[in-house]
Amino acid sequence: MESRVGKLLLIIAANLFSLSLIASAHAETVHFTTEDYPPFNYRDGKTPVGATVEQVQKVMADIGVDYTIDVMPWARAYSQALTEPLTCVFATAHSEERDKLFTWVQPLFIDRNVLIKHNGSKVTAATIDEARKYLVGTWREDYTETILRRNNFPRIDVGSDFKATLKKLMSDRIDLMPISEFYFDKLKKEGHAVQKVTILSQQAMGIACQKDFPNDLQNKMQTALDALIADGTQKRIFLKYGLRLGD
Repeated sequence: MESRVGKLLLIIAANLFSLSLIASAHAETVHFTTEDYPPFNYRDGKTPVGATVEQVQKVMADIGVDYTIDVMPWARAYSQALTEPLTCVFATAHSEERDKLFTWVQPLFIDRNVLIKHNGSKVTAATIDEARKYLVGTWREDYTETILRRNNFPRIDVGSDFKATLKKLMSDRIDLMPISEFYFDKLKKEGHAVQKVTILSQQAMGIACQKDFPNDLQNKMQTALDALIADGTQKRIFLKYGLRLGD
């Protein structure tokens, strides 16, 4: 009898320990990484802000889970979400190449990428075919490099980050660069001397989480984001930053 009771107690203890581990894992903080890419995600002093940052903040507040958001170079932000548990990177283009690498919560928005040039440059391209003869800049670990290679661009300059690539374009060290159409509109409104050449791609931009991210937590985040979209909050956030989502 004592042996059976002892075994039963061991089984109960083991089950309680397993449940405590699961509860502990779910109670851990979710770590979000992102890049400096205003008005979507950037820093105001030391505080992360932006149209996608506010969506992430609202999603996590709605589901009551602790989180952090760190702004860093894109290559590092992307790498951390690939390898570190309970880590997600945003806003990440959901491409075919990336699909199996992450667990996804989306869309933070649907984006089009356009190729742009510096006003006054000698670039005369108006189509992707014509653009292939020029030097096109992008930045490390950004999905646009994959899109450019998929479209057989032979001359690609890979910079350290978005700002470095834009600086190269404005100083005519590269001929073209891909950019979010939202961000292109922002640059134009701010008076930057840039011009759209052609559309490069269209894709959903989402939250990409490390592939072993808990399914129940992913589902809660997706449900919260769906609600945010359905009640018009996502559109209102974008309007706050001077961005208009298509219907």
